[in-house]
Order: sequence, then structure tokens, then C-alpha cells
Amino acid sequence: MDIISMLPAECISHIVSCTTPQDACRSSLVSHLFRIAADSDIVWERFLPQGYKEIISSSLNSLSKKDLYFHLCNHPIIIGNGNMSMALEKQSGKKCYMVGARELTAIWGDTPPYWQWISLPESRFSQVAELNYVWWLDIKGYIETKNLSPRTTYAAYFVYQLSSQHNPETAATPVTLRVAYEHSAVAVERSVILDPAPPHARCRGDGWFEIEMGEFVTEEDNATVVCNLIETSGYNCKSGLIVEGIELRPKE
Repeated sequence: MDIISMLPAECISHIVSCTTPQDACRSSLVSHLFRIAADSDIVWERFLPQGYKEIISSSLNSLSKKDLYFHLCNHPIIIGNGNMSMALEKQSGKKCYMVGARELTAIWGDTPPYWQWISLPESRFSQVAELNYVWWLDIKGYIETKNLSPRTTYAAYFVYQLSSQHNPETAATPVTLRVAYEHSAVAVERSVILDPAPPHARCRGDGWFEIEMGEFVTEEDNATVVCNLIETSGYNCKSGLIVEGIELRPKE
């Protein structure tokens, strides 16, 4: 008799829970016993982030832990007074965060003639920021590493659209993207244009485009990462940029 088949399902569940979500799904194909063990709450509770019960809606409590896991992979939860979202990366279970436009800082961002707040059906947030016109762009997002998965390489992405009335200079003017730990002299910088056409940007499939800003590694629990888009060298008017936020995802 196969020794594995003699083990209690709870024992197999504990073994599988020490692997990864992807491995758990694969192991469920081995046998009926493994499928029962791999689908158990014991396994998928380990893959859910700490403190998840504090942020999920009570309507999700009836889901099995496996169903809850995949719900969080496919449906970001709005947190932080409605201005941030959290989801899980499907293969690893690591956290993905988006800092919504309301949590970003922008030069003249509180001055209505320059920026305005609008609602779009394709956004996960109630409001996004639309640029009326400025000569200088300086947008910053801050994320505390305690909210991310530890010992993980993350990439930051600027998530945006261009309105049909945007100034062509908005898409054609080079901007600098910078990702660094706060107060650090070491930073990742790159120059890009906001033209949404490939290869400059990637269509996300949710009505938005994204451009990778840079990478960082979560090595400290209480540090702050600053993601910055800046263009202050040119004096051409820019308009029609619509900002949903800055998303941080584990790097593949």
C-alpha cells in the first residue's frame, strides 16, 4: 500500500500548506486524497495574508479559504478610506497594492484650474485625477513596506489614460520615473514618454495603461518607498493626463 495514502488528510494538508498556491493546485491532481487535502482551509489559510480578516467584507466570510484566496486574486479590495487597493498575486500569494490618485501628491494638485477630480466607470476608485494643464509635472506616491510582502522584489507601475482632448506634447515629452527608499541616495531612474502605444506602455485590459517605474526589494519592515514621475525641464503645456494611481506588484 502506498505510504502516502495511509497518512491522514490533515497531515497531508499541513505538508501542502508549506509549499505555494501553485504547488497546492498541482498536488490536487495527484489523487482524490490529495485533492481533499489540498483544497482544505488548513492549506489556504496559510496562503492568505496576515490580518486579512480585518479588511475583507463580511459578505466574503461564507467563502472557503481557497475561494477567498482566488477572489482576492481577481477582485482587489478597496482599503485606506477608499483610496488604496489590495490584491494577491495568484501564483505566489504575495500582496499587490495600488495607491490611488487621491493618495498621491502632485504639484498644484489641489489647484482646480490645473487638476480636477472625475469619476470613470473603469476605475476601481470613486475618483481619479485629470490634468487640465500644467507646465511642470511632479507626481509622488508613498508606500510603507510593512504593507507589502517581505523579502520580495517589487515593481512599481504608473497607471494612467490620456483623454481624447489631451495635448500631444503630453504623450511626446520625456518624463523621468524614479523609485527609491525615502532618504536614500540610491535610486532607480528611467526616462520614458507617456505615449500609450507599444512599446512605451502596456494595455492592462481594464481600460488603463501602465508603464513600469522601477524596482525595489522589501528588506525592511518599517521603510517607505517613494515612486516619482517628474518633468520640470520643459516649458511646454501638458494636459489630458488621467491618473488612476501607482501599483506595486511582485516582480515575476
